[in-house]
Amino acid sequence: MPTVSRRLPERPHLEIPKREARELLAACRRSEQDALERVRRRHPKLKNAAAIPLNLKLSDAQLVVAREYGFSSWAMLKQRIGADSAATALRDAIRADDRAAVIAILRAQPELLHLPVLSGNWGPPMSHAANLGRMEIVRACAELGARDYQHAFDRAVLQGQLECARWLHEHGAKLEPGIIMGACETLSAEGIRFLAELDAPFTDAQGNRLAPLAMVLETYSRHPAGKHAILELFAGRGYAWPETPMVAFHRGDVAELEQHLRRDPKLLEHRFTLREMFPAECGCATDGKGGMHWTPIDGATLLHLAIDFREREIFDWVLGRGADVNARATVDGEGFGGHTPLFNAVVCGPWSDLGMTASLLEHGAAKDTRASLRKFLDWIATPHWHEARDVTAAEWGRGFPEKKWVNAEALQLLD
Repeated sequence: MPTVSRRLPERPHLEIPKREARELLAACRRSEQDALERVRRRHPKLKNAAAIPLNLKLSDAQLVVAREYGFSSWAMLKQRIGADSAATALRDAIRADDRAAVIAILRAQPELLHLPVLSGNWGPPMSHAANLGRMEIVRACAELGARDYQHAFDRAVLQGQLECARWLHEHGAKLEPGIIMGACETLSAEGIRFLAELDAPFTDAQGNRLAPLAMVLETYSRHPAGKHAILELFAGRGYAWPETPMVAFHRGDVAELEQHLRRDPKLLEHRFTLREMFPAECGCATDGKGGMHWTPIDGATLLHLAIDFREREIFDWVLGRGADVNARATVDGEGFGGHTPLFNAVVCGPWSDLGMTASLLEHGAAKDTRASLRKFLDWIATPHWHEARDVTAAEWGRGFPEKKWVNAEALQLLD
């Protein structure tokens, strides 16, 4: 699974990524696993490499750091940092939908027309405006000579900004293989319907027909209604999948889950592996590392998973069928795991939700259960493994380094 790039800090200074690149290179030469994993994830020539060369260069480390910030090259990162004040003003003007201010800034500093405004993902000004549905600014950037039609089209589809997407398509953006992947990443049913109407290819950039389906199942996004609708659209396009409890779960099909429970009365006790959650038949990873989540889900029950995927109807159904709210996830060979659903409710991504946590507590979830957990953090300044030994759910939340993933409202219930 691709990962989400971190953004530049406010008032970025080039010395920071320079230091980060030197530190990354030194850590790689010490064979530190966190550092090697960063290189495998980001370096285009070393992606998923079994071994990282000992003669890794500083330029390699700089490229990895640049890509972690969402820039395609170190040179682009340097140029963007050098123009930060103007880029910040440009970002604010686009967000405010101030067409006149955008035009004035770009005429004063025309090089900004081709540099990412905020991050590589959001792209240059026209793409940045397309993310936000700022149609008049998209037109203005085009008149000034913007070249990022294709990226802007991708971002408009990904964000469900269909007015911008239609205009960009009419003005030259192509329905290239892979165009559907962004809408799959964000679970935008509207974007996928739009692409289906245009008869866009349902493949990734390499022509893999299963890749969009795998993205829908493995993405970090959590939008159950969108996901269910997309899977129905895929079924209408001839996609097939195994008839398993986890596929029924992904489709939000409670009636089908009920049938599985009748066939297997111990279904609610079952600990699902990542391979079960993300089937290879659907194009998902076969290395047991599929999917993106917050609190670990490998070896979890349906109750843990309903919380992570924000499947409230399934959550209520599982509780109504007598699921154990204190069920522990599988413990791996290094002693990590054993956490209850309450842990997943506390560190559950950038959404606040009291409902599931309150329901767990009402059904007898124990606040004092302890477990050891390990999670790789890839969206932060220094990607690394975070480990927490022998902690309660509340301690897991309070000690978690990425605070925007922590459900602060749920934590209040555990005090």
